Amino acid sequence: MAATAASSLQITASKPFIFSAQHFFKGNVANIGMKSLTAPWAKLSSACHVSSTQHFTRTFTSSPAKFEKAATKAMSEPGESKPASGLAINLKGKRAFIAGVADDNGYGWAIAKSLAAAGAEILLGTWVPALNIFETSLRRGKFDESRVLPDGSLMEITKVYPLDAVFDTPEDVPEDIKANKRYAGSSNWTIKEVAACVKQDFGSIDILVHSLANGPEVTKPLLETSRKGYLAAISASSYSYVSLLKHFLPIVNPGGSSISLTYIASERIIPGYGGGMSSAKAALESDTKVLAFEAGRKHKVRVNTISAGPLRSRAAKAIGFIDMMIDYSLENAPFQKELSADEVGNTAAFLASPLASAITGAVIYVDNGLNAMGVGVDSPIFKDLNIPKANSS
Repeated sequence: MAATAASSLQITASKPFIFSAQHFFKGNVANIGMKSLTAPWAKLSSACHVSSTQHFTRTFTSSPAKFEKAATKAMSEPGESKPASGLAINLKGKRAFIAGVADDNGYGWAIAKSLAAAGAEILLGTWVPALNIFETSLRRGKFDESRVLPDGSLMEITKVYPLDAVFDTPEDVPEDIKANKRYAGSSNWTIKEVAACVKQDFGSIDILVHSLANGPEVTKPLLETSRKGYLAAISASSYSYVSLLKHFLPIVNPGGSSISLTYIASERIIPGYGGGMSSAKAALESDTKVLAFEAGRKHKVRVNTISAGPLRSRAAKAIGFIDMMIDYSLENAPFQKELSADEVGNTAAFLASPLASAITGAVIYVDNGLNAMGVGVDSPIFKDLNIPKANSS
């Protein structure tokens, strides 16, 4: 089964679908007035260019809107004469490849936005069956609102590559996939081929992001999971990262960074998160440490993973209990607020920047502190305890 983009719980259900995203939460409210903007999209003529991206210019207009979100000021605003105070995240001149983005509603999209806000050039890898609708939505401006960056401009995506991270080389692709009409018209979409295409088109990258996960039997308890389903989860959600690094590391510039997404089910019991997905996330975290050593010694590239809390994305809803997990987090996490995809995106931007130059082999928790809790304080057993609650004002 094809690998799909990682959800808030880092997995899609048996129906494969890729996603990525932005979710707004109640926090700092900023009024952003958007002027008419143009977004030029460069068409790259290359033997490797198999997606349908076309050169086009789109005018985006909107009345002032309120966005309830937390935004990191990555760079100075246009026209500012004074240098920005503090430690700005500056990724100007850097190029990022984010694998696993096919809409504007998940962590992969949020990471792309934060990297773009910091000045990085954005390349995307999109699951082949979702490629056409994704690019069509981009061209028609359906994602324009969620492309808005903190400075009011729109995130620009230089190129979208077809990608199926379940397959390393063309020889690995079975005949039924080759004949599948959802793959018709696309080529060069295995991991090895995509890496070669990126090298041919751009020469090198600086940031590699793995936002992929899929478990066809995720709704099954582990004891009811088949060998095929278990291995499929490991293949799409864990080994795909090993393969991605294997084939992309030769074109990642020294000092570069690679980031993946994991989930607390790797180390805690999360009933309902089955099908071998908890094992896949545990493998991903273990591999992160080994890959950090090997990539660091051989290529001077840092490797980290972000353990993100639950997000109300489209794919997460396919699991069936995402609302429950968000409610549980609100009741039990040290910070009683809903997690924003932007908070994960901003963490990724930090990890990709020189500010994190000594951080590698790490699992970074971005979950409002839920990982630190040993018990669920909303349990009736604690009803007589004076447990602090968030100030409602």
